[in-house]
Amino acid sequence: MDKIFSYQHRIQYYETDGMRIVHHSNYIRWMEEARTAMMEQLGYGYDRMEHDGISIPVLSVSCDYKEMMHFGQTCRIEVRVTAVSQVRMAVAYEFYDVKTGHLCGTGTTSHCFVGQNGRPVSLKKKLPDIYELFCSTLYTPDEA
Repeated sequence: MDKIFSYQHRIQYYETDGMRIVHHSNYIRWMEEARTAMMEQLGYGYDRMEHDGISIPVLSVSCDYKEMMHFGQTCRIEVRVTAVSQVRMAVAYEFYDVKTGHLCGTGTTSHCFVGQNGRPVSLKKKLPDIYELFCSTLYTPDEA
């Protein structure tokens, strides 16, 4: 099972400021795009998850900017699941310029598995196969 997932995003003009530099808020949007793509690659997309009565709202988000990105560049986002428990999941992101290969930023999100009532739910109890799927993608630095 792959433990590093990749997603590409072509930077649009509307995502930049007057200097054609990507506005910082867009990295947060790209994290969601990349996480959604990762789940699709796993065969358990958001639509199926919601059909199963589970949501994964964001509990926290952080982003560190290393190098500016600009209009017209293509950003490759590498996504890794870094922690899974019965009720939580953490994801890490790295943003690269496809052309140069430079690392332009890093980010993390943490999530809670919740049921349709909005309360935390044990994914291990409710959907043990999906819990095992997420656990099988768990990335540890030793695997680098």
